[in-house]
Amino acid sequence: MVCTLDKNKVTTIRKAFKALGKKNFVFIMHNGSFPSVAGENTGFGSVNSTAGKKFIDYAAGLFDAIQMGPAGKTKTSDSSPYTGTIFSNNPLFVDLKQLTTEKWNKILSVATFNEIVENNPNKDTNKTSYSYATKQYAIALSEAYNNFIKLNDKKLMAEFDSYKIENDSWLDKDSLYEALSLEHGTDFWPSWKNAMDKSLFNPKSIEEKIEYSKRIDEISKKYEKEIDEYKFIQYVLYKQNLDTKNYADSKGIKMIADRQVAFSDRDTWAYQSLFLEGWCLGCPPDYFSKDGQAWGFPVMDPEKLYNEDGSLGEGGILMKNLFKKMFRENPGGVRIDHIVGLIDPWVYKSGKKPLPEQGAGRLYSSPEHPELKKYAIIKEGDLDYTLTADNEKRVKNLSDEQVKLYGRLIEKIVIAAAEEEGLTKDAIVCEDLGTLTNPVAAVMKQYDLLGMRLTQFTVPTEEEDPYRCKNITKRCWAMVGTHDNRPVTLWAKDLVNTHEGYLHVKNLVEDLFKEEQDKDSIIVRMTNDKEFLRETKLVELFACEAENMQIFFTDFFQMSQTYNTPGTSGDKNWSLRLPENFEDMETINLPRLLKKAIIARGSEFANANKEIIGELDEIQ
Repeated sequence: MVCTLDKNKVTTIRKAFKALGKKNFVFIMHNGSFPSVAGENTGFGSVNSTAGKKFIDYAAGLFDAIQMGPAGKTKTSDSSPYTGTIFSNNPLFVDLKQLTTEKWNKILSVATFNEIVENNPNKDTNKTSYSYATKQYAIALSEAYNNFIKLNDKKLMAEFDSYKIENDSWLDKDSLYEALSLEHGTDFWPSWKNAMDKSLFNPKSIEEKIEYSKRIDEISKKYEKEIDEYKFIQYVLYKQNLDTKNYADSKGIKMIADRQVAFSDRDTWAYQSLFLEGWCLGCPPDYFSKDGQAWGFPVMDPEKLYNEDGSLGEGGILMKNLFKKMFRENPGGVRIDHIVGLIDPWVYKSGKKPLPEQGAGRLYSSPEHPELKKYAIIKEGDLDYTLTADNEKRVKNLSDEQVKLYGRLIEKIVIAAAEEEGLTKDAIVCEDLGTLTNPVAAVMKQYDLLGMRLTQFTVPTEEEDPYRCKNITKRCWAMVGTHDNRPVTLWAKDLVNTHEGYLHVKNLVEDLFKEEQDKDSIIVRMTNDKEFLRETKLVELFACEAENMQIFFTDFFQMSQTYNTPGTSGDKNWSLRLPENFEDMETINLPRLLKKAIIARGSEFANANKEIIGELDEIQ
């Protein structure tokens, strides 16, 4: 099915969604994965580009929102969007083409733009060119800044000055970091030779504060132009993002942001006084890694999050300002990656593995730990000592007061930020996949938060598995896979003719073909037919009770390339893009899937929706 749906077809699909109790159908694609149009492939995607607007037009009507990836500025050595800054946006999301137009007084030459496009090493593939784009965008944006200053457009200069003043709380620090990166020849601050430069915002005494202030003034004067250029790039992004938001709003499409649990190097440097010294945030042994995941990200000091009277401390205020900015700029809401990291984080010692035997533990759930017990919300009697520290069921007792303490960051920072920006808690999409400790489950239930149900994660031998179709409830977001999963096309290909595949097939048939007389024949066929298995796995998404659905771009467009493989690194990760000809690509056959989903609900339900089934038949 080529998804060039006219209004009548979209109307029928939306009627089917409503019949199935679906409220939201959201497309997931990170910013860098947006396609380009012919002659404008600079090596990196952006929703702000011509192709970005084109995709919004394509998605309008069918989808309610587009969920993006984290928008922060990433490191020159790491393209992962989950290591980006918390406030500054990624310069690679600037639409350079716009800067060559009258709208921006042609501050970027067409020659420079065309040269970047022509020399893009991946111009003929659907892959980003991260290293290339990072260098070329820096050159192009420097040219644009110089021309912007020379032109001295009064209106734009006044806007720029206002922008700098309104955002000085974070923009001054981020731009100073850029200057220091030039001073030391690297944007990785632990490698800087000057010890003072590493701690400019973390003085230990009044004398150091005075000395550091002088150094800040010195660097600010030496790199005055470069600092202002950094702020200019953020200003351009602000204006382009706002234009895109308004365009999407006009098409009935909302943007959903993505907040990673991490703090970038730039943020760690700027706010290091707020972090626990010697500890890192990570993940215990799980589905992706038997040794856990040593992320190396800093851990917010609990004593800096709140004051003794329960009000927000310096760290809490920083976090709330971050979420307020995200909700304000993304009315569709915010996806919070690894929600456990805000409720019951797993921490480990710097230089060690994130394993219990090497001192790792839950920050708020380790009353027996010699170093972490001061932060424990629970008591030793609340633990099941027959279970290891990384076991999600280890906390066996939780009082209402303890649940409230585990959830205070959610209540006082995240929910409060959403409400202050005119949204509700349903604008919070909680990534609670994998490890779901008892405290996290209790907080999710207490605040009625929307978690995720990823059907590809189903453990077929567990009857009550929460990711299995029959167990998925209404109040959640359901999906087949996320950015960390294989496309469903590969999932099905790998499982056909295997025992594990048979177990998945058996459950799918039980859940979706309940009234079929000859279930064995269906099982045999699906066990051996990868296309039938793939399609049925997609039917499961629409047939389950979840009110909200998400679908990753590789699954919607039936791609067989993986976007990211956790635990691995290299250019193959985070680089996949939607091809230029996406409008001509075969997509999932929504009318067919929805018809099957309605039938899967049972004959009584199908009879009540005969008319819709007939309409779906007509548009397949």
